[in-house]
Order: sequence, then structure tokens, then C-alpha cells
Amino acid sequence: MKVLIIIPAYNEAKSLKRVVDHLRHTCPQYDYLIINDGSIDNTEEICRKNQYHVINFPENQGLIKVVQTGMKYALEHGYDAALQFDADGQHLPEYIDDMVKRMEETDCDIVIASRFYGIKMPVRMRTLGGKMISAAIRITTGKYITDPTSGMRLYKRNIIRLFSEETDHVPEPDTIAYLIRMGADVREVKVKMEDRKEGQSYLTPINAIKYMVRVLSSILILQWFREKEKVTQDTGEIHQEEHHEMGKTA
Repeated sequence: MKVLIIIPAYNEAKSLKRVVDHLRHTCPQYDYLIINDGSIDNTEEICRKNQYHVINFPENQGLIKVVQTGMKYALEHGYDAALQFDADGQHLPEYIDDMVKRMEETDCDIVIASRFYGIKMPVRMRTLGGKMISAAIRITTGKYITDPTSGMRLYKRNIIRLFSEETDHVPEPDTIAYLIRMGADVREVKVKMEDRKEGQSYLTPINAIKYMVRVLSSILILQWFREKEKVTQDTGEIHQEEHHEMGKTA
């Protein structure tokens, strides 16, 4: 399977070289692409100095635009799958092979790297949001996702196409929920993740609350008004369907 690893980077100069060098050493069989989202630190200089594969945005565009750009690159260059991989060091490349094997063995559409697969998610403040999102996804789709906020996800070519062509497909749990409802086969692989060692997370307490409200509102309410686009398993084509009544799954 030909896989592209997409690495969004915004002001991750402190961790970027360590992360990319570790990735290249661990998974030399896979291609990678850094997308520098208008960083104001020396992220671009690090990429140039080390001759990394990179696309540089002149200004910050946000994660949605970054991931869509990576997906378009993967689609245009004939990749079978694309993996979203953080530049802050939390994601570990040692588990990428397991994710690829799961996709090859099951022919599923999405593989999520889960910290809680096969175990009970611990009850504490930082996991409360994940438990609420898991519950919302289960209520609306019947599918239990153990780690819905994990940003390390592997997408097959049909899902790459959707992200490339549809601006409302964002790399967030609510899109995963929507795609499950539309027929996507989503699997999980047990992984470990590191805590962020450098830089500052966007999810401050206030931002985390806003994020939770937005994602839960989307899963429980807004997605029922979205146009139904049935996900096919192989070709990447979609079939538009008429809107269903509120409360019915597609």
C-alpha cells in the first residue's frame, strides 16, 4: 500500500526535526509531506536546512485547509492511503505499520490510533470530553469509537477523495461520525501516545469547552441536516441521497 504521511506544522520548530527524523528512521517505506501553516518561528528554515518534503503557506490557514491540501496532494499523486500525523511528538511512528496492516486486512475506510482500544477510558477531566463524544457517536451511529479525539488517523483513497473535494469534511470527530452514518467502515488500533514536550497546545480550557460544544452540537444536531452522501468502498465515488427525516440514519 502506497501511503502518504501528512504532517501539519504550525510553530512546531522545537519538536519538528526530532519528530520527522524519528519518522523517517522508523518508517522509511512511507512518504511524508510537511505542511507548514504560515509558522512565524523557524519551521520553514528547519525544513529547508534538512531538505524535508514541505509545502509552505505564507499565512496561517488553519488545520482544515492544511489537511485538505495534503489530501489533494495524496489524491493527485496516486496514494492508496493518507495518514494525519502531528508534528508535536505525541504520535509515535512505531504504530503506523499496525494501522496500515489493519486497513489492508479489513479493507476498511479509516483506521484510528486509539489510546483506549480494548481498555476502559479512565475517568478524569482530560478524558471527559472524549467520553461524551464517544457516547454521542454511539447514540447516532451505533458504533463505539474508543478514542474519537485521536488526531492520528489513516484514510483510504475513497475518503481522501471526499476530503479533497468537500470543504465541509473536516479532520474532526463529527466528520468521522458523519462518515460512519454514510457507510464508512472505521476500525481502531491500540497505540501509546506521548505528552507534548514542547510548544503550547491550542486546547486551553476555554478552547476545549468551545471545541466540545461545537463537536457535540454537530454530531447530535447539525449533521442531520447535511446532504446524505453514501460512501462507496472502492471507487471513491459518492451517491447523493434525499434528506431523511430528523432522527433516522442513512
